[in-house]
Amino acid sequence: MHPNARLYSWFTTLFNARFYYPIIAILFIDLGLTLSQYVILNAIWAATILLAEVPSGALADLLGRRKLLIISTTLMVIEMTTLLLAPKDGGQTLFLLCCLNRILSGLAEAAASGADEALAYDSLEDKSLWDQVLERTMRLRSGAMAIAMILGALLYDSAKIGVPQNIAHRLPIALCLLQAIAALLLSFRFQESHHKPKNANLLSLLKQTLTAAKWTLTTKAAILIITGGLLIDSIVRNFATINSEYFRLINIPTYLFGFIAAGTSFLGILTPRLSRHLAQKYSPLTNLTLTAAWALICLILIGLTLPQWGIIPAAAIMLLFGHISFLTSRYLNALAPSQQRATILSVKGLLFNLGYGLTSLLFALAVTQQTHKFQNKDQALTSVLNLQPWTFLIIITTFLLTARSLKLPNQITNSDA
Repeated sequence: MHPNARLYSWFTTLFNARFYYPIIAILFIDLGLTLSQYVILNAIWAATILLAEVPSGALADLLGRRKLLIISTTLMVIEMTTLLLAPKDGGQTLFLLCCLNRILSGLAEAAASGADEALAYDSLEDKSLWDQVLERTMRLRSGAMAIAMILGALLYDSAKIGVPQNIAHRLPIALCLLQAIAALLLSFRFQESHHKPKNANLLSLLKQTLTAAKWTLTTKAAILIITGGLLIDSIVRNFATINSEYFRLINIPTYLFGFIAAGTSFLGILTPRLSRHLAQKYSPLTNLTLTAAWALICLILIGLTLPQWGIIPAAAIMLLFGHISFLTSRYLNALAPSQQRATILSVKGLLFNLGYGLTSLLFALAVTQQTHKFQNKDQALTSVLNLQPWTFLIIITTFLLTARSLKLPNQITNSDA
């Protein structure tokens, strides 16, 4: 197997399994920001990714994917250095540095998105090996994420590790900086594969973006795969956003939240084998149907808000993150033309982010409306969680019937073969 494929597994793990994830909100607030400022930072981060996602994919296809990986990890190093040096209770200086941190983070995410996967996939002479690469990568990421969740939260607790608070609160950031440096060093080891860098000016960048967008929106199999994945992914990501509120609703103690996240990540080590088996045995439409059924059952059980026992469907629905990622990566990489692969994967990422944003907005509006009705936040959330599976059932059934009428291919094979 090509070295790029092995490097990809480690690169994406170092880039994504960050030690500050379990405490990111309180990290910024403990630095001296208000909750409103933290919300603003999240909006800046999301806006940066949305604006840079597709152009960065186009740059990867034009300039070379390896160059974009080097750029993304360089940005990550600067991003983490900025946060590490940000002064506690630094007022306007702190807020501006945190804004810079979020912009750099968004640019780094956008630069890596699509480029790493496209580089690894195109390096494979035998494209059927991509299933093995995905399985190994997902297992590695799940294990690393579990470790990061536990260790990051533990190191942040100064009382637990017996060091001064100002040092403990910087330790997860310092570890992330080391990750960034390791990822940067790793990015230099990638080899550009089957790709001749081209001149990248504004016109060529725009042309590449429009060509990839047109291909994505006019290729029946691609748009059906993306739409099906988006509908399921947005529901799962929205639940990930509100799961702490759900855990409180079903009487789970706050101190267990980190362990639940870590446990779910460990379970994620088992998911890739199932994903690979289903992808090889069944058609794309059958797999989307099975995945939708999995999500629907979890949403119904979550809607029951069962005390303590509700943790089971909550963990089960989170496993869909890796599964839907496996399926969309497998199918889209097989469909996409090599010269547009990174751009097309970035278009997919953009559409997934837009789907998640819209779902979150509608969910928030529904909770607000129900809060006016019940005058109680818990009752409002419970009501929306009860309605959610049936709304999802209507939408996903409509999609699946449409996909069946449009005859999604039974098998999707590599377009470059």
